[in-house]
Amino acid sequence: MEKVLLKNLGKPGSHTLANYVASGGYKAFSTALKMKPDNIIQMVKDSGLRGRGGAGFSTGLKWSFIPKDPTLQKYLCCNADEGEPGTFKDRGIIDHDPHLLIEGMAISCYAIGASKSYIYIRGEFVFGAERLQEAIDEAYANGYLGKNIQGSGFDLDMYVHRGFGAYICGEETALLESIEGYRAQPRKKPPFPALAGLYGKPTVINNVETLSCIPAIVEKGPEWFSKMGPVKSPGPKIYCVSGHVKKPGLYELPMGTTARDIIYNHCGGMLRDGKPLKAFIPGGVSAPLLMPADLDTPLDFDSLAAKGTMLGSGAVIVMDTSTCMVKTAYIINRFFSHESCGKCTPCRDGTPWLTRILKRIEHGEGRPGDLELLDGVCDNIFGRTFCPLGDGAVMALRGALKNFREEFQYHIDHKRCMVS
Repeated sequence: MEKVLLKNLGKPGSHTLANYVASGGYKAFSTALKMKPDNIIQMVKDSGLRGRGGAGFSTGLKWSFIPKDPTLQKYLCCNADEGEPGTFKDRGIIDHDPHLLIEGMAISCYAIGASKSYIYIRGEFVFGAERLQEAIDEAYANGYLGKNIQGSGFDLDMYVHRGFGAYICGEETALLESIEGYRAQPRKKPPFPALAGLYGKPTVINNVETLSCIPAIVEKGPEWFSKMGPVKSPGPKIYCVSGHVKKPGLYELPMGTTARDIIYNHCGGMLRDGKPLKAFIPGGVSAPLLMPADLDTPLDFDSLAAKGTMLGSGAVIVMDTSTCMVKTAYIINRFFSHESCGKCTPCRDGTPWLTRILKRIEHGEGRPGDLELLDGVCDNIFGRTFCPLGDGAVMALRGALKNFREEFQYHIDHKRCMVS
């Protein structure tokens, strides 16, 4: 397929404005400035673009919730926190093609009437934050940001806001709290950010990959975009593949590409001969894992939901038969326990309980009834938390227990791992 999101990766100086413009960059923005904002929103709706940050909500529909009152200050916030283990798709765009993101944000701001925008980037991405700031400075100096852009009367300021490495900041309202200078904890909804977001004003929050799709939609048209991949989940998708494959990395493919195609064709197959596939996670560690029998499942929002898991961030983590699923579950839940913001009791207390039980089982100290205890704690967390962090921890563990319960039981009964 024709690359859209990763087309400039690998080219020398791909991060500079000169090379971005030479490859056709900012033409879509110039086109958008001659259009009516409502027509751009309709284009994005017609394209079928769904948010690439995890939830898969219609991007154009989200934009349409913003009030039309021109006297209201409106904001666009780009979620570049990318804290899900195994996820590194947005980092590729940030580090190597930052102007693609800036152009997508500029078009989006014009469409929703926002004159101020923020890129919220996780604290560990020091290089990425510096590169984004350099690109923003270039855009200001060449008239793509600032006052009266290209004589259109449209003003836009853009800021890079560095976080402090907290996973919870990937939750959109916690992100807003952090920008405002408060402790990053999720807000009660409603009101939703479209009505009362950053500083209480109408706000759109979109992911890096989502916003980076916008220039191509404006340039090539919504019909072109909607014909790529499944009808209900069209467009290009960046799959970031890690684990036991020969060629891990970033792969831009049509949405709905199967796991088999990604692992065995694009990634060159399993890493070690004689160690076949045991399981794979399709969308970051909060997504319940799938089995070899699921390899032909299209990796899109609806197909994975039908399998009881989710596309999430599109982070495909591949595990061969040398993987201990008890240790894997322990490491994943330890992450969620550490990253809980502490706002609600089920997550604040429940995820550490899960981690302590899993640690006990993994270290050969499991007790009869531990699996039932894990089931009970999961029941008391799922659906009872303020944000999806607790649900993600439970879904990941439930997936492991469903498919590898005998492995957990072996750890308890024999005080050691059954995997050699």
